[in-house]
Order: sequence, then structure tokens, then C-alpha cells
Amino acid sequence: MNLSPDPLSQPLRDLTGSMTHPHHQGSHWQPKKSPEPSFYYFAYGSCMCPVDLKRTFGENTHHYVVGTAILKGYRLGFYRRSLRRNCGALDVVSDPNSSVEGVLYHLPWRFSDRLDVREEVPRNGYRHEYVDVYSGGKRYQNVRTYVVIDKLPQELAPNDWYLNVVLRGAVTCGLSEEYCWWLFNHMYQLQLQQSQEVILANCS
Repeated sequence: MNLSPDPLSQPLRDLTGSMTHPHHQGSHWQPKKSPEPSFYYFAYGSCMCPVDLKRTFGENTHHYVVGTAILKGYRLGFYRRSLRRNCGALDVVSDPNSSVEGVLYHLPWRFSDRLDVREEVPRNGYRHEYVDVYSGGKRYQNVRTYVVIDKLPQELAPNDWYLNVVLRGAVTCGLSEEYCWWLFNHMYQLQLQQSQEVILANCS
């Protein structure tokens, strides 16, 4: 009687073409690398734009985009003066009747410190907030986002550069058309109001 050999006792051919045994691979055996630590990040301002985010990380970030996402129970507002741009910067504040659209990233942990620096965490500009967001029909829990620590009493208009980069990220990553129009109108109205206040101040 011819018995089929035990497949587990047969040598295996590795990717280099050499013959190795599954239980005794000798010096050619390498332990499997653990996946790189990572975290989910919800961006709602200038970081929605992968091109702009590349300036912070020094590499392309498009492939880290999970998709558009919705943060429920918050609303958007310009309650921070950006130290770098000297204009209003976006924030999210708790509001049970509102929601914020943005972009969900799945970033390697090696980006964490650089993202904190961009968000002025060392200067007590923003702090981490861990939230639940909805993207692609799924709920993502314990997602990092950033909220302003010392909020301005009223919104401060963004400059043209900030307005353009926020809109570019919103449109490029596919936020809803209705939200993009709302976002543009909100920023434009803040700029218009600020211009009128400057004119009145100069006339007084």
C-alpha cells in the first residue's frame, strides 16, 4: 500500500528558492514583524487637506485617509487665534444639536508628536479629545481630535490662506456639497464682518 507522505514533514520552498523545513529553518528564519502602532485621527480644519498635512509629516498622507466622517454632538467655530497665522483657527465645541464633517485618518504613531506640535499642544493651544465618529457606515471609537483650551469669547475670522486650505481639503476629500457651501459661507461672513469692523474703527 502506498501511503501519502505527511505534508507537515515535507520541506517548504521559501521565497528565495532554497529548501527549508517548517520546524527547522535555521539561520534564514526571521521573526514576524509586529504592525506599526497607529491611531485614528479626525481632522476638521486645515489638516483635512492631505497636501497640507504632508508639510508636517514630510511624506504623502493620501493613503492614510480612511474617508469622510461625521462627528455628532459638536459644532464648528473659529475660537482660537493661530499663533503662526495670526488669524482665526477652527475649533469644535460641544453642541448636542449639531454635527461636524471632516476627514478620518489612520496614522502611524510616529506622527503623533509632530501632529501635537502642529496643533500647538506644547503651547497649550489645543488638547486631545477622544470622540466617536461615523465613516463608511461604521462607528469608530476613541478617535483623537483636537479642541481649543482657552476659547475666544467670539469667533475670529480666518485669513484667505486658511480659508482656501480648509476648503481645498473639504472638497478634495469629498465632504458633502451642502457642508462645503456652509463652510465657505461661514468663513466668508466672518471675514466680511471683520472688514466692516475695521472700517468702522478707522472712521471713528
